[in-house]
Amino acid sequence: MDDVQPQPPARRTVIRAGAAAAAALTVCPYAASTATAATAAPPGAPARPAAAPGRAAALPLRSDRTTQGDILAGSRKDHACLLLLHFRDAARARTWLGRLVPELSTTEEMARFNAAFSAARLKAGGADPAGLSAQWTGLSLTHAGLRLLAGREPFPALPAGSTAEAFAQGPAVRAEQLGDTGDSAPGSWLFGAEGPEHAVHAVLGLSADDPAKLAAAVARHTKALGPAGGEVVFRQDAGKLPGALKGHEHFGFSDGISQPGVRGFHAPDPADGTTVKGKPGTRLVPPGEFLVGQEKVGRRPAGLPAWATGGSFQVVRRLAQDVPGWWAQARERLAGLKKSGAAPPEATATWVAARLVGRWPGGTPIAGCPLAEQPAPLGTDPDAALKYADDPDGWHTPLFAHIRKGNPRDGLVLVPGRPPLAAADLDGRRIIRRGIPFGPAYDFDRPAGEQEAPRGLVFVGYQADLVQQFEFLTKRWINDVDFPPARNPRVGADPVLGPESPVTFETESATGSRATTLGFGRFVRTEGALYAFTPSLPTLRALAQGKLDRSLEVHRGTVLRAGDVLDAGSVRLTLKADGDLVLLDQAGSLLWSAGTEGTGNEAVFSADGELTVRGASGTNLWSSGTAGHPGARMLVRPAGDVVVLDGDRALWHAGGGHVG
Repeated sequence: MDDVQPQPPARRTVIRAGAAAAAALTVCPYAASTATAATAAPPGAPARPAAAPGRAAALPLRSDRTTQGDILAGSRKDHACLLLLHFRDAARARTWLGRLVPELSTTEEMARFNAAFSAARLKAGGADPAGLSAQWTGLSLTHAGLRLLAGREPFPALPAGSTAEAFAQGPAVRAEQLGDTGDSAPGSWLFGAEGPEHAVHAVLGLSADDPAKLAAAVARHTKALGPAGGEVVFRQDAGKLPGALKGHEHFGFSDGISQPGVRGFHAPDPADGTTVKGKPGTRLVPPGEFLVGQEKVGRRPAGLPAWATGGSFQVVRRLAQDVPGWWAQARERLAGLKKSGAAPPEATATWVAARLVGRWPGGTPIAGCPLAEQPAPLGTDPDAALKYADDPDGWHTPLFAHIRKGNPRDGLVLVPGRPPLAAADLDGRRIIRRGIPFGPAYDFDRPAGEQEAPRGLVFVGYQADLVQQFEFLTKRWINDVDFPPARNPRVGADPVLGPESPVTFETESATGSRATTLGFGRFVRTEGALYAFTPSLPTLRALAQGKLDRSLEVHRGTVLRAGDVLDAGSVRLTLKADGDLVLLDQAGSLLWSAGTEGTGNEAVFSADGELTVRGASGTNLWSSGTAGHPGARMLVRPAGDVVVLDGDRALWHAGGGHVG
């Protein structure tokens, strides 16, 4: 009976994990036949680069010169600096912006350079090519910054629970629900909790291969702030760690491996069309999950103003890492795991740490290589064979492991004993991460008292929906001790990024398994956070003139289903539960109706510029009659109407008292 709530699985017989782990070693895709458990990889083992994705003939997003490059292409520089800026005068800030826009790095520029750099690096056996160098510039604006430059509220409305509301409030207001409490509370932040007189308006991101070029760029941009009436609220320097730790974060683990593929940017594997060419473990996600205006999962409406098209919401977080504390905890918990039989006798602190992360320090997933690091050969994908569907209880990759909490792939079981969700069902939860370390690497051979310098990770993430992506991942997956749900005992929070909590190791036996629960503390602390938006270049040029189009844009290919509401403040376009597409004023009075009450099922704005209401069978019940205009735009305008435009010419219009 489907309506009966299943009981959590009972605790089972405890066993030693060594035999099960040894059996799993045979499927390690990179293991040599002589591999043994005697050589556990130390913290900071060198990472092996993954192959650059292939390039297909039709990848339109790679040649985009209107979007900023860090969103899809990524700067990938050894040295970086974020300047968090405040402006005292809107007019002078607009002048500054107009002069900056030509310097901003585009997707096309970054993608072209990165492809050449990756090919040269692969040819050189993993060494950085000395003859290729670049310096990139990016700009994001906070809600306060958009409001300053536009001279008005950037959103026509802030619906409760929307990403517009989250963006306007910012992470300091939402800190408690994001787990930023105690030592991570906004009261101790270095940025992101300032008063209005010093509010961050802009995030200027600078990065380069050459530290001297970066220093020159930082000095030049800092000098330009004087005439603009601007000041640096906070300067965050960052850079990849040296030597064997290059490409790793401060705990010693290779970082940034599992990025989503983006349809239209990454070449598809011709064998299936759903994964990235050369990276069979990486799904292709609709680009609208990262870039506003592109197709989203399920072709859902973005519900955002026209100024957001071509841009992405940016999350910036400064995360301090207590490196010796984290590794001391791994050593302390090792004894308890050995005592319960959850760890083999030869296991080390690195064995424990790899379970917390889900990977060995060099990046190899523990799912296929449970006993020792087996780095992927140069040019191959370490996640090529990474799947969780056959590991519902976390016997090989613990359910609490950092990489599994943040991306359950094909192994998310919502009801124990039932099949996992399809990996495609989670495409709308992915984010693009552009993290880079700050501070010196921790040296375990030196006294701790000599290494008090701040260190950690500058987390930068891109997504089209703050609420359904970053905030959902943080609240519902990473910080939630009951995710995956209905386990007995509960799984626990992510032991890398989450709050202090017990976590549950489950170990396998012939008749089942038993859980070993151990407490894990918090060794990553939030020291600052911002929500910003990385606009397209056309939007930035308009802002430099004090213009901002607040009309809600219905992008081509969007599907509205019953209950969807596009709120432009003075008017709302919605498909009612009875199937009628209507335009309502603030009081709920009818301004326009498609007349499809009782028959409509969905409303579609097609690629050729036509708005239609379809029945359940797909039959068109009503049409705007605007087919044949592939460049048309559909806007719900705060002025009180909805319109389909071809350039400046209205092809169809409703509202302003018009009904029918």
